[in-house]
Amino acid sequence: MSQSLPRKDLFSIPEGVIYLDGNSLGPLPKAVPARIAEVVNEQWGEQLIRAWNESGWMEQPGRVGDRIAALVGAPAGSVVMGDTLSIKVFQALAASVKMRPERRVILSDNGNFPSDLYVAEGLIDTIGKDYELRVVDPEAVEQAIDETVAVVMLTQVDYRSGRMHDMARITRLTHEAGAVSLWDLAHSAGAVPVELASSGCEFAVGCTYKYLNGGPGSPAFIYVRPDLIETAQPALSGWMGHDSPFAFEQGYRPATSIERMRVGTPPVIQMSALEAALDVWNDVDMNDLRATSVALSERFIAEVERRCPALVLASPRDATIRGSQVSFAFEHGYAAMQALIAKGVIGDFRAPNIMRFGFTPLYLDEADVVAAVDILQDILDNKRWADPAFQVAQSVT
Repeated sequence: MSQSLPRKDLFSIPEGVIYLDGNSLGPLPKAVPARIAEVVNEQWGEQLIRAWNESGWMEQPGRVGDRIAALVGAPAGSVVMGDTLSIKVFQALAASVKMRPERRVILSDNGNFPSDLYVAEGLIDTIGKDYELRVVDPEAVEQAIDETVAVVMLTQVDYRSGRMHDMARITRLTHEAGAVSLWDLAHSAGAVPVELASSGCEFAVGCTYKYLNGGPGSPAFIYVRPDLIETAQPALSGWMGHDSPFAFEQGYRPATSIERMRVGTPPVIQMSALEAALDVWNDVDMNDLRATSVALSERFIAEVERRCPALVLASPRDATIRGSQVSFAFEHGYAAMQALIAKGVIGDFRAPNIMRFGFTPLYLDEADVVAAVDILQDILDNKRWADPAFQVAQSVT
């Protein structure tokens, strides 16, 4: 049974703070500190190395992966955890290219997160200069999918504007052209309903420290379509991906399960934080969450446009093609965001002029939205952003 939203009592959010930055770093679920203490004191502290067996550390990447799978429309046994998102992008992209050895184009768009494009550039430098990274406008992706393309690599929800690609349609067009489909779900998992299995895509990756609230640096996940699991070729042939790691064989023999996409030793403490954080999703229906997210976002847009005319909507107006974030452009966006944060409304900024606001119904409600715009209007009407203290650029924006 789906439980009502929000579930503020499950999160540690400081008094007086309206947190609109879950699209960048999710807040702390209250169950996490006790779970970490248990892992550190009882498992590591008391069991020592025995905890790999006694506390299920070795199986944790698959166990947590199955919980992520349930949130992104994937079957059990098709998702595994570990490493960073960039590493998982590299693995999935390299495996995709190997599936179409006669083709030489990796297609992406300029709304993709830059790190994904950097990874593609690095892979091309490694495997040969005859490969091409072709980057087009998001609106031009469908027209750019042709018989020269080996893999279409896209982030479903644009990190700046929140623009959302139609995963099912683009995957179908990709397959019609004979190419491989790879999706980055960094701004989708836990934010919008995702149906990996029904989409038919070959690979997907995502992080867990945004909408899934796993904490800074929490491990990424990778999905492989079940029919490909036994043949997908992992580019990083790590010990943990071996079919029998404790046989200590000289040569590499990949596991016949999703375990083949593991690389190195899992970050047990960080993954335990994520495992506890995922409890906040128990009995939450993603369609209910999506409907609430849209309602909150629509109210925010209406309030800002009515009361803060200096801000220009930079996200799609149509909620059906927008993720769970809203972005506004403002010439003094960085300073205005710093002034907002100083008043307890936490969003973030993306160059050159984008103020980003994430709407997570797990811990936000309509009163939070209205209160946030009250503060934003005051900052703009009285030019509080002009304070010299808000002009100094921080290392993280």
